[in-house]
Amino acid sequence: MTSTHPAVELTGLRKSFGPVTAVDGLDLTVHAGEVVAFLGPNGAGKTTTIDMLLGLARPDAGEVRLLGGTPADAVRYGRVAAVMQSGGLLKDLTVAETVRMTAHFFGRTRPVAEVLERAGIADLADRPVGKCSGGQQQRLRFALALLPDPDVMVLDEPTTGMDVEGRRDFWQAIRADARSGRTIIFATHYLDEADAYADRIVLVRQGRVVADGTTAEIKNLAAGRTVRATLPGADQAGLAALPGAETVEVRGDSVLIRTGDSDAVARHLLTRTAARDVEITSHNLEDAFLALTTAGGHPTAPAPALTAPATIGA
Repeated sequence: MTSTHPAVELTGLRKSFGPVTAVDGLDLTVHAGEVVAFLGPNGAGKTTTIDMLLGLARPDAGEVRLLGGTPADAVRYGRVAAVMQSGGLLKDLTVAETVRMTAHFFGRTRPVAEVLERAGIADLADRPVGKCSGGQQQRLRFALALLPDPDVMVLDEPTTGMDVEGRRDFWQAIRADARSGRTIIFATHYLDEADAYADRIVLVRQGRVVADGTTAEIKNLAAGRTVRATLPGADQAGLAALPGAETVEVRGDSVLIRTGDSDAVARHLLTRTAARDVEITSHNLEDAFLALTTAGGHPTAPAPALTAPATIGA
């Protein structure tokens, strides 16, 4: 799994469907061995970008390079594989039969027993696919993707249908593969997965990359903290006028204040009001996600971070 080229190079990608622009000048470089979370709201262009990366769709403009070649070359030689959300499974075949049949499409594959074990479904080898749960079928798709021992693996919502334990075991297997040099790019709606397992997070909005960096760097783009307190009859306007207060939200007897100066806000609440149960929390990945990808978010990072993302680690 070695290459002198980046694992993935997307340059100026554009793709429209009639009047709708799904991907709008997207640039992205991913290096070998990186585990990259590709995040964005619905309609951000994630799936369209993945389709172009895999050669399933042709860009209107721009270029896709996988390991220095075309997507077709990478697919032909088993250097890229994907775990998609649905499709491609014959319900009447057993799990093992499905893997053995798929193995015949490749010139060289890992042993069937090995990929079943790696995907955590060795005990399901004789079970018909139609009798497997949604999470178990996703594990089967993972096993199929492992067959050619690819250099790059693309995962589109890979843990859909899995329970908490299944998701944890799946990601442990993914991280083990990444340590061997495999490049992993995954799209997910589970932000805790991105926070826990990604080396790097790429956030997209309206077909463009709006932020690119480590989890800590992305979180820092939603700088500041939230002060929460119990304060019946809170004076929302008065709290909004406090130095450093950015937004104030009243929920019944509770008040939430987003602020760049949490100490000053907490001091005011404790000394000048009847507030109790005061808590101060740092912003998390969800806060950064909302701030950077939705019009209804509360971005507290400098505005240029939304339009001129730094490519960190590329």
